[in-house]
Amino acid sequence: MTPNKEDYLKAIYKLGGMEELVNNKQIAEALQISPASVTEMLGKLKREGLIHYEAYKGSRLTPEGMRAAISLVRGHRLWEVFLMRHLGYSWSEAHEDAELLEHITPPRLTARLDKFLNYPAYCPHGSAIPHPNGQIDRAPLQTLNLLPVDTASHIRRVTEEKELLDYLQETGITIGSPVCVMKAAAYEGPLTLDLEGKRVQISYKAACQIYVDETAGL
Repeated sequence: MTPNKEDYLKAIYKLGGMEELVNNKQIAEALQISPASVTEMLGKLKREGLIHYEAYKGSRLTPEGMRAAISLVRGHRLWEVFLMRHLGYSWSEAHEDAELLEHITPPRLTARLDKFLNYPAYCPHGSAIPHPNGQIDRAPLQTLNLLPVDTASHIRRVTEEKELLDYLQETGITIGSPVCVMKAAAYEGPLTLDLEGKRVQISYKAACQIYVDETAGL
């Protein structure tokens, strides 16, 4: 299977395509390609038995497609753990190189990497690492922009996108950090955070890509 096809399967998986239909627009936005290219590739994946595809409705992974997607995601996130834990990679560096390594990692290597790392549950960006059977340990989360002012929580996950990762790393945001929104400017303005006793300001757009523990009543 080509890396391009694998990227489609991984995108459909991450968009919820194990349980529900994912529309073409979502896939195009996730992969940053044209809708026409998406339609063409989905036809190929359907013929190969990797997805169920319904025109004007969307796509969902078949059992074979699920196995391929889970293998890719496991490999990617385990490599991120290895690269940051043992080779001193930054957040964005680990994500970039894991994107390459995931396509050339056979299941045997993934299993041994998992064992070597002592079976981590999450990647360095806070995303859950699927078990070999596809099961994922999930905790209820909400985006930081929805956290009420003066409410304490903890940062649990960030969206894996290079520019965002570089931006957040410069602010000192890390997974597990306690956080409290001190002030939220009007009209989707910046948020002022108390981050482990340090006052930090981030954009509203970035706050929408940072996930924290879900607070009661929301």
